[in-house]
Amino acid sequence: MGSSRLSRRAVLKTAALGSAAAITAPYVSGVHAAGTLTLGCWDHWVPGANKALDKICKEWGDKNNVDVHIDYITSQGEKDKLTAAAEAQAGTGHDIMSHRDWNIQIHQRLLEPLDDVVAQLIKQYGPISPVAEYLAKIKGTWRGIPTAIGSQVKPCQSRFDLYKEHCGIDLVDMFPADESKYDKAKTDQWTWDVYLDSAQKLHKAGYPVGLPMGQTSDAVDWVGALFNSFGVVMIDEKDNIKVNSDETRKALEYLKKLMAVNPPEVYAWDDAGNNRWIISGKGSGIMNPPSSWAVAKRDNPKVAENIWLHAMPRGPKGRYVGQLPQFYGLWSFSKNKSAGKDLLLHMSQKESIAQLVAASIGYDLPSFKSMYDLDTWKTVEPPKGVVYSYPPRGDELTSMFGAPARSEVGAQMYNQAINTVMVAKLTQGNEKIDDVIKWAEKELEGTLRA
Repeated sequence: MGSSRLSRRAVLKTAALGSAAAITAPYVSGVHAAGTLTLGCWDHWVPGANKALDKICKEWGDKNNVDVHIDYITSQGEKDKLTAAAEAQAGTGHDIMSHRDWNIQIHQRLLEPLDDVVAQLIKQYGPISPVAEYLAKIKGTWRGIPTAIGSQVKPCQSRFDLYKEHCGIDLVDMFPADESKYDKAKTDQWTWDVYLDSAQKLHKAGYPVGLPMGQTSDAVDWVGALFNSFGVVMIDEKDNIKVNSDETRKALEYLKKLMAVNPPEVYAWDDAGNNRWIISGKGSGIMNPPSSWAVAKRDNPKVAENIWLHAMPRGPKGRYVGQLPQFYGLWSFSKNKSAGKDLLLHMSQKESIAQLVAASIGYDLPSFKSMYDLDTWKTVEPPKGVVYSYPPRGDELTSMFGAPARSEVGAQMYNQAINTVMVAKLTQGNEKIDDVIKWAEKELEGTLRA
């Protein structure tokens, strides 16, 4: 089995020439029919994590007498999405392609139905994440399979030492590294009201929380989760615009108070801004996967030793965390679809997922809650158990800004970052709440027309 990384020039060459190694003979599971499968996969940020996927695919290839070749494609500059778009336009390329966020919806007409594979996985592992279903099940048909690789949620990542010293809150006791020891009486205390009170105290102590409010995914995801917890609906599943509501007003009133105790630069942060904030030692908390903790282990160990990942605050309508899954899609122009489906099923087995999660030090997140008992989240350190509550546990539900609107409408809402722009208009532009809501209504009308 071979693997490589694709450059921008190679992306365009791939689209022009296609996948020269693809074969015409169909693969039948259990039959040793020599052939080739090519994969275009997201290039993992964790050093060495790609090797785990190499190993899994090589073992399957050796067993089934299929040569598997993986190209790892960076998401910097959206090169992975550029590759997918080029292959879709050319009608040739890799057999299997990884897709982030809304890309399954974008390429749905050129993706092979995968209902049979997903049905087998649900039979084995139980319900799938509703966010994954929203993004990959298009008009009743699964066009992609959620992969743990690169998939993430964005819970609270807090300095438990600072919370204890300045707020009198013991986050480790509230969210211990053992779900069976969760005490509902304690976890119920972690509300958005308590979060605001603690953020004000931490700001006064010189260690503000750092919550991005730009138009990138980290900002859109955490604000989307907060909106859900307040019961905000932008557009419902029947195309009704619902943003003009008491729930929206209450969420915006809350956010005006919360953003006042954030550093002013959060409006200009990209997705790395909050990571840098917690790693620097200046910040007391962010909402992010454990990538920033992992970098702190290397660059600022004293900070890493005092970080704890835990659930988002609870709002009037529940507790929600932003989720951003990744998927594998099988192109309809693949000449080896049977082998492709069999490999996708193999890559999605819990035994394979366990290797991927371990290689990513707990960053990669499967879309099946039945897999949240893997040892990696219990044993990673320092401190031991730091990422245990990274997977949604207890009463925490996953959230995707744009839902429950039709996915093509939700994609526009998400990519335009309508929720964070609303907040910026209120807090930075000093616009009135009613005017902000009227602006949002017009924008949402535009997404429906489009």
